[in-house]
Amino acid sequence: MHNQPKYIPLRESAFFTDQRSARPPVPGTVARGQLRDDLLLYTGKIDGSDAAVFPFAVDDRIMARGRERFDIFCSPCHGRTGQGDGMIVRRGYRHPPSFHLDRLRASPVGHFVDVMTNGFGAMPDYAVQVPAEDRWAIAAYIRALQLSGHAALADVPPSERSKVQ
Repeated sequence: MHNQPKYIPLRESAFFTDQRSARPPVPGTVARGQLRDDLLLYTGKIDGSDAAVFPFAVDDRIMARGRERFDIFCSPCHGRTGQGDGMIVRRGYRHPPSFHLDRLRASPVGHFVDVMTNGFGAMPDYAVQVPAEDRWAIAAYIRALQLSGHAALADVPPSERSKVQ
């Protein structure tokens, strides 16, 4: 046991005919956690079009996570209310569109996930920084911002109106 042969990765080996000690992965191998077989979750699209549905139920926990992630990753440019007036913009960077524009209010929720995943215009992609589930949570929070920006007092449940007034 003291004198066992071992192979150091990427060093030459006489054991295999290709002289490599490390074996190449089998064709079609997918790294653990990288399958991404749920296209709706990872792309925001259904049959190539932006999805109008969420891949999971949106509850208070998802909304809280979306707000937290939005404040971290989105608010520097888009502002805390989604108006496009974040701190970066005040320092001279390009002004992003407001989430409250009619065009973006009418966009399917998958559009926001696609933009976060792939980037668009001056916005870089955030696929590496923000996991897919968090991108959907942010999209849910963006929808809530859009609704709150155009809500009337009659839209608020009577039991919650005292918190708003």
